[in-house]
Amino acid sequence: MSTITVFDPAMCCSSGVCGPKPDQKLSVFSADLQHLESQGHKVTRYNLAQEPAAFVSNLTVKALLDAHKNEALPIIIRDGELISYGSYPSRDQLIVLVQGNNVEGNSAEGDQAENSDAKSTSCCCSGGC
Repeated sequence: MSTITVFDPAMCCSSGVCGPKPDQKLSVFSADLQHLESQGHKVTRYNLAQEPAAFVSNLTVKALLDAHKNEALPIIIRDGELISYGSYPSRDQLIVLVQGNNVEGNSAEGDQAENSDAKSTSCCCSGGC
C-alpha cells in the first residue's frame, strides 16, 4: 500500500478539526484519510504551524511554497511523488490519486483554481487557539 503525506496549512491543531465550529471540509478530509488508513495505506499529516521543519526539509514542498506561497497548501504526496496541491480533494478524487491516476482540477498537473473554495489557511477555532 501507499504512504500518503499531507502538508496542511497552519492550523491550531493537527487535523484542523477542533474548536466549537470545526471546518466541515477538514472534518470530511480527516474522515477520508481515516478511510485510506483502514484500507492499509500509511497516512502522515504535517501542520505548518506545529511542524515547519517538515515543510522546509521536503524539497518538493519547499519548491511549491516558494513558487505559490500558502496557496500551494495543502500539498499531498504519495510515495514521495506530488499528487495534489492547493485544495483538499474529495474522497473519490483522493482514492483515484492514491491509486496513481490524475484527477483534473485536483492533481499536481491539474487546474488548482477549480477547487480553491476548499482551501483553509486560517485557524480552525472560531474563538482562537
